[in-house]
Parts: sequence; C-alpha cells; structure tokens
Amino acid sequence: MRTWGPSVALAAALLLPLSTPVTPAVAAARPGAAPPRRLPAGAPPCPNVPAPTTRPPQPPPPQVPADRAVGGAALDTAGLVVPPVAPVPPAVAATSWVVADLDTGAVLGACGPHEYGVPASVQKLLLAATMLPRLDPNREVTVTAGDVAIEPGSSAVGLAEGGHYRIETIWLGLLLKSGNEAANALARLGGGPDGLTGGVRAMNAEAHRLGARQTHAVTPSGLDGAGQFTSAYDLALIARACFADPAFRRYTATRTAQVPAQPALREKAFQIQNDNMLLDHYPGAIGGKTGFTDLARHTYVGAAERGGRRLEVTLLGAEVTTQRGWQQGAALLDWGFGLPRDAAVGRLVEPGELDRSASPAPASALAGHADLRGGPPPPGFRPGAGLSATVGAVLVAGGAVLLARRRRHAAAVAASTAVVARKSDLPEGD
Repeated sequence: MRTWGPSVALAAALLLPLSTPVTPAVAAARPGAAPPRRLPAGAPPCPNVPAPTTRPPQPPPPQVPADRAVGGAALDTAGLVVPPVAPVPPAVAATSWVVADLDTGAVLGACGPHEYGVPASVQKLLLAATMLPRLDPNREVTVTAGDVAIEPGSSAVGLAEGGHYRIETIWLGLLLKSGNEAANALARLGGGPDGLTGGVRAMNAEAHRLGARQTHAVTPSGLDGAGQFTSAYDLALIARACFADPAFRRYTATRTAQVPAQPALREKAFQIQNDNMLLDHYPGAIGGKTGFTDLARHTYVGAAERGGRRLEVTLLGAEVTTQRGWQQGAALLDWGFGLPRDAAVGRLVEPGELDRSASPAPASALAGHADLRGGPPPPGFRPGAGLSATVGAVLVAGGAVLLARRRRHAAAVAASTAVVARKSDLPEGD
C-alpha cells in the first residue's frame, strides 16, 4: 500500500470539501448567525387549503436541487422557515410566500419559497421587468386585433382595436387594471421581429438573468398556459427588479389614470383605478400586483415602506377565506416590519449572479475574499473559505510537483537499467 507525504495528504483533505463549492448564491444568511428555525407543520403550518377543482395542464417540472438552494440552504424547504428571533408569523391561506427586504435583498421569512406555483397576473411583473427598459413611454402605437384577442371574461383595461395610445398609457392599463390586451401589446412591441412570441422569449431570458430559475412564461399576461410556473422566491426576485425602476414605481403607485378618447373609433375617454387595495388601506404602501385564475387561485405581490425600510411580500396559491390576497400580504408585511433589521433566513440573489458563479472564479478573487461581482463579500460569505481554497490549490499543486518529480526519477532509473518504457505507459500529463 502506497503512503503519501504530509503535503499531499493535507492538500487532499482540503480539496474534499471543495468538491461541492459554496457560492454566494447558496451561502447561509450571515457567518456566525444562529441557524434558522424550520417550524414543524402545525406550529404554525404552511396551510393545506382544499385543492382547486381544476388541475395544471401538466405537472410541474422535476425539482432541481441546486434551484431549491438558490438564496441559501435554509430556503430549501416545503415548510416554514423563520429567523430564530422571530415571533410566529400570521397564518395565511397561501400555499407559499416570501417576505424580503427590497433594498438589502435579505429574505426575512418564507413558506415553501421554492415550491412550484402558477402565477396568474403577477406574471405581468416579469413582463414589466423585461420591457420597461426596451420601450419608449412617449411613443404612440396602434393596438392590433391580435392584442385584443384575449380570453373572454378575463381582465381588460378597455383598449380599442385600431386605437392610438402612448406606451405609458398601456403600462398604466397593465399595472392598474391588469389588462391582458395591454400585456399582449407590450410583449408584441418589445418582442422584435417575432412580436409577441419574441416578447415571451425575452421574458424567459430575463427570468434566467435575474436568477428566477423556477419561472417559465408561456403567456405575457399570466393567463394559464401549459408549462407556465413560478415560485414565491422567483416572484420576489422579479418584483425587486421592478421596484428598482423609477418608472415602475411611479406606475404601480398611481391611484387613477385617464385613457384617452379615440374619436376615429367613437370611443370616449374613461378613467381607470388601481386594483391594488393595499395602496388605500396600508400605511406606507408603495405598490404591487394582484392576480387570479381558477387554476392559480389568488396570487399577490405587495410592497411598503416604514421607517426607511422597504419590504415586499409574494404569495401564491391563496384562497380567500376571511382575508383577501392583499390583506394576507399586509399581515405578513406587518410581521416583517416587526423583525430586527438584521434578521434573515437567506437572501435574494443579484441579477446575473448565478451565471457568474457558474464560471470559475479567478485566483485573485478567491485570495482577496471578493465575491463574483468584484465588490465586497455578500451576506453569508464564509470568512476564510477563499483562503482555504487558495491554500488547498497551492498544496495540491505542490503535491503534483512532488509526484511528477518521483515519476521522472522512476523513469530515469528504468532507462539506466535498460528497461524501456513506452510513451503510452507513462501517466498522462507527466
């Protein structure tokens, strides 16, 4: 049995933990912090509401373990996860939810954050995150027959086929009244040569960039479609990106807006009101989005500011028993604002972070304890992890040099004794 020198043995010992790298995307909330509590079902449970009579057109895709750990290992749970200092959160009739800080990205608490759900109209936030940077709000466009070809009885703002509207008006129709024809128009206008199809493709690309790996859009409006899913965590990522845009913040906080008349079509002007009741009934509310389909049930995203702190809440699969969706969101926001500012069970990853963390980090970044964005270490960075990786790499390299020298010495001895080794018999890379 061959024994190895101490340098090679130490290098191997250091290398083993690195076989599953700890990236900023899956690190714990903070080094040295107490582990989050995973409360057992029933104390309080993530509610088990009666299943809707309709079923998804196809089952959700298989869960990918790495996707369930995005934002921190504690978020990989179908149950409830809260900070150790947290009081019991309010019971709400939603199958999954997340409360997060819009500014720091800290996840304050969650219930099944990475469980698949159906978005309904909160999907319009992904449309906004994708198309707001692409479309000039002052541009006047014409609404087409394809734009207004929506499911009968579904939400509409009242845009007329052949009508001429500023894109800003269409955004207001989307975010105040959840207009599905507005969603079709915006996706078509921002989708390039492929129109609406290109718009949906761009939405999926944006979800990937944001780190929303459990989100797949089929329709721009959130009307149900086979293979369309999201998660409460992904919605929190998407909503955070939306609230970072000043135009979105202005649109989503608008109480009323005027849709202009279309004289050529004999259409009169009319006023629309914001459907998000949080704005009228919750002090500090800054916006959000409602959603409902028979399949998705009630979905909701809401945000508020209190004491210089901005929090968001996302809910999927809620039933309306004693509280509507926005009221359940308000109760969770109250709970979140009651927590200490440093309380967290995970974090929202930054746009592009997962793609960067999938690439090998340069040695200088590891040695300098920098994250993959070149800035200060993110929350949850393990002090010394980069140093251990660097030391391990150095020792492995040193061990490889010693091994190479031994092999060359053995080959020289073999040659001196007239034992000829064929090149193919020597270790590859020697």
